[in-house]
Amino acid sequence: MFTGIVREVGEVIAIEPRGDTRIEIACVRPAESIEIGASICCNGVCLTAVATGLRGGRAYFAVDASGETRSVTTLRHWGLGTKVNLEPSLRVGDELGGHIVAGHVDGVGRIEAIVPEGDSHRVTVAVPQGLARYVAAKGSVALDGISLTVNSVEDRAQDAAIGLNIIPHTWTVTNLADAGVGTEVNLEVDLLARYVARLNAVG
Repeated sequence: MFTGIVREVGEVIAIEPRGDTRIEIACVRPAESIEIGASICCNGVCLTAVATGLRGGRAYFAVDASGETRSVTTLRHWGLGTKVNLEPSLRVGDELGGHIVAGHVDGVGRIEAIVPEGDSHRVTVAVPQGLARYVAAKGSVALDGISLTVNSVEDRAQDAAIGLNIIPHTWTVTNLADAGVGTEVNLEVDLLARYVARLNAVG
């Protein structure tokens, strides 16, 4: 489990196709502090550290991404130099600064607009129709692993558009500053919304 509070932005430094795809991600965190088998949220996807080391003087950890994971997330677009939001798993007693994030991507959205708004940025994201019912104004959503509050929801014929206000701190400490119109992002809706919808469906 995670909180959606990004701890650092890593960088993809190696990709090796195997039975699965081995991906090495450089990070600031010392390699020796990353346990093999640890869960790390990478752009909203819960992945397992399978190796650590140093490459070119930079610490890195490696993960294996299955074909299924790559096909249903933005990992299929990752290449050398891709910036990745990183968060280690939540420990008992840690501060819950965002909201409960499982690292299980529900779908892929697309950024439609980025507009400066004061010192912040107003970002509009197209959400697949099947996920729109789980998103509500003032509710929470994880965007590439970032816990954000939904400001607005506009239902449309084929999908929905959600409005998000990104404060300067979040803009500078995540990979959102590198995003642009058309960028695909991993989406995870609020866990409570999914359970409520399920209870209503079977109730």
